[in-house]
Amino acid sequence: MEGSIQLIANYSDWKAIKKQTITEKTDPLTVAEFLASLTTSVDRKVEENLRKKVALDKLDLAITQLGLMKGDAVKALEEINSRSISKVINEISQVPQLQKNQQKEVADFCRAYASRKVLKACGLLIDYSQIEIPGMGRLKKKVPKDAKE
Repeated sequence: MEGSIQLIANYSDWKAIKKQTITEKTDPLTVAEFLASLTTSVDRKVEENLRKKVALDKLDLAITQLGLMKGDAVKALEEINSRSISKVINEISQVPQLQKNQQKEVADFCRAYASRKVLKACGLLIDYSQIEIPGMGRLKKKVPKDAKE
């Protein structure tokens, strides 16, 4: 039995074709590495498109002002839902062109973005894009460091 996983992106400045053929002999680690490479690319594009819709720079500033360091995981978890972060998320997600349910969706995207960013600031391994995968170094070099945060 043979299967495959494919991602084809031809959108704005994102041109990508990623394919993996999977057979009975394909190592599950190979599949995991391939899927991790997809999430790295997709997550970056989610953030880029969210940044086009809302002022993520305001949220970035609020997160930076928390002064989180490696090992501050408890503080980070408290701050994710703090008034200061929630206030900024509520402010930037109130895009007048969006309906209420879409504003809530955008706020949830912003909360996920903030969660990822504060936990990474604490040195926590929170998603697959942070894993050092041999052979993916070439791909990661193309990604600006701040785009991965």
